[in-house]
Amino acid sequence: MKKNIFLLTIFLNINIFSSFDEFFYQKTLRIDFYHTGNSKEEVYSIDKFYLIDGWAGPLKNLIDPSDLGKYKVEISTKNDLLIYSYNFDSIFAEYQTTKKAIDGIKKTFSETILIPYPKDDFKIKIKKREKRNKYLVVFEESINLNNIFISKEKRKGDHFIWKKDICGNPSNCVDIVILADGYTKKEKKKAVSDFEKFYNIFFSQEPYKSFKGKFNFYGIFVPSEESGCDEPSFNIWKSTPFGTSFDSLDSERYILSEENKDIRDWASLVPYDSILIMINHKRYGGGGIYNLYATFTADNLWNEYLMLHEFGHSFAGLADEYYTSSTSYENFYKIDEEPAEPNITALLGGEPLKWASFVLKDTPIPTPWEKDKFDSIDLEYQKERERLNKEIREAKKNKEAEKIKILEEEINNLTLENYKKLEKFFKESKWKGIVGAYEGAGYQSKGLYRPEIDCIMFSRGKKPYCKVCKEAIIKRIKFLTE
Repeated sequence: MKKNIFLLTIFLNINIFSSFDEFFYQKTLRIDFYHTGNSKEEVYSIDKFYLIDGWAGPLKNLIDPSDLGKYKVEISTKNDLLIYSYNFDSIFAEYQTTKKAIDGIKKTFSETILIPYPKDDFKIKIKKREKRNKYLVVFEESINLNNIFISKEKRKGDHFIWKKDICGNPSNCVDIVILADGYTKKEKKKAVSDFEKFYNIFFSQEPYKSFKGKFNFYGIFVPSEESGCDEPSFNIWKSTPFGTSFDSLDSERYILSEENKDIRDWASLVPYDSILIMINHKRYGGGGIYNLYATFTADNLWNEYLMLHEFGHSFAGLADEYYTSSTSYENFYKIDEEPAEPNITALLGGEPLKWASFVLKDTPIPTPWEKDKFDSIDLEYQKERERLNKEIREAKKNKEAEKIKILEEEINNLTLENYKKLEKFFKESKWKGIVGAYEGAGYQSKGLYRPEIDCIMFSRGKKPYCKVCKEAIIKRIKFLTE
């Protein structure tokens, strides 16, 4: 019986994969939602529909098998045949883990779902991952295409589109768009130069380097009224096209934008699978949310690391592996449940290790790395960094330009010194380059484990993705291109 069900599933999937033209036009339907709630409740409501020329997603892999992210959208026919799905995360999902949400404060976020344009009426479901990784339906609606207004307007205004190595049909490539935020009209040349710089950085890193022929790259420059971005904790506010801001979710270095409509309007001028937002700022900061976008500051000391690290989140659903830096999350992961992300695990009994195929037979699980020594190095740094950041906040509030310059130089020197200490520690570790299960991951010192002692998802610097992260990225590239 199980064999028959398995064969039927394969048959249905093959039928769907080979029938894009039966169910969809080669166009994109953009559906904007409002997502409102707190830690205990949430409500989705449809805002607006948009028609976009062309479809950048895959033509064959219409059902997402990855099971990543907190949410899943499913598109079905009127007869309940599943014809399209994909998984994603959202700012709202992160907001739910913050103290404000836990205290009952509700907030509304604009969100967007992109699907191939259906040829007939359809049903849409949004499911949320709940306890024990079970999905619950949080939104469901039948869409009659004759009963809705679908906007065909395109964002107009002063802008410039940069293109690099357009390798082929968007449906057979990974289509990346970089949005430049906080670059004034006079800084257009710098924006284009930064596009080139980060394009080259991107393809200097594996596995992107080996798959370069599978990527289309675009950049969109929209002149900003002011240079930089918002820094609320310093009472600095800038008018920019994409509204990026430090202090997102009350975390000082976390940069997000809640201007979803502006981001989507401008990004839709080109085909895209993934969005990067490049910010004209020298302060350290960034963010990345799976199947939403990644942000990074262009001019700070660690910009190369930031771009690649944050893209790992947004493109492949990779988790943060570090655990010593402070965040605003309250129990982001539950240690009695297996995280969805491919590069961290709770090592629950009775469940196979996600990355068992990379582990040598004589490697102990969990792997007894030199954790106490690492903690003593990094926690000392975190304490001193917090002291300097506090002084910088005060200096910026008081507009003490010379003092700010001295303190920023001091914090850069501190960070470099810590980086050198940690690189020496990693180099001397007996576990360097060995895949195992190293305790300390996902913002938690205990109960969560990462695949290698170091990785670009664990510590900053010019370094590779670990073997497990690299495999997850390759899977995503192949899903979008094969």
